Amino acid sequence: MRKTLVLAAALAASACALAATPTQAATITTKGIGWKLATQLGVTSLSPSRQYTITFATAAMKTRYTPYLTAAVSQINAARVHLRIGGVETVDPSKCGPVGHIQIMEMYRPMGRGGYSQGMPCPNPPKGVGAGGIVAIDSEYWDGTWPMQTYKLRNTIVHEPLHALGLDHPNVDLNKDGKAADYECVATAYGNTPIMCSPNGGYKTAANMGKLVGHDIDGLKALLANARAQGIE
Repeated sequence: MRKTLVLAAALAASACALAATPTQAATITTKGIGWKLATQLGVTSLSPSRQYTITFATAAMKTRYTPYLTAAVSQINAARVHLRIGGVETVDPSKCGPVGHIQIMEMYRPMGRGGYSQGMPCPNPPKGVGAGGIVAIDSEYWDGTWPMQTYKLRNTIVHEPLHALGLDHPNVDLNKDGKAADYECVATAYGNTPIMCSPNGGYKTAANMGKLVGHDIDGLKALLANARAQGIE
């Protein structure tokens, strides 16, 4: 249920002017086993020192989403990305908000299809350092028109902000038919696909759903390593 497109025409226009190959491309890694970076939108790293903050369009949304995000935010901080859950601010889906903010809003069918939500980083940040982004969660999840299994809902709500931080779908061509299709993702030894796998990756058990899989954490660590390799703090 998760594929990445731009949230509005204005943001789409800015995304079209994608950054060229990074100046120090030889020093960065853009993909690995079970993870891939959002390089098509010009994001190659995260600042090791910048504070990233999740904000919400309304107080009701903060109340609704915070319990779904808390465990993942703890994991992200353990990976050395400085991320916190913040407060409420106005979200304009046609442009990015303050630097470092991941803004969560709700929108009816942001992808134009029932059940699909959407998250994306601010395109082409200076030096490729992630500057936050926007997440639009399909409002149908909450009004009863698009019921979802609990693990899918919890994983989706974490999946989309990870797009805003700079992770992409890590789908690969496992069956060697020439394309990386839905569900085609490497799995851990326990059979868990990355939460960034499209669609419906991540843990399915009650104890772990909504948490990052080790491959996802490796992607975040790569974003930080790329920054350090370029002398970015």
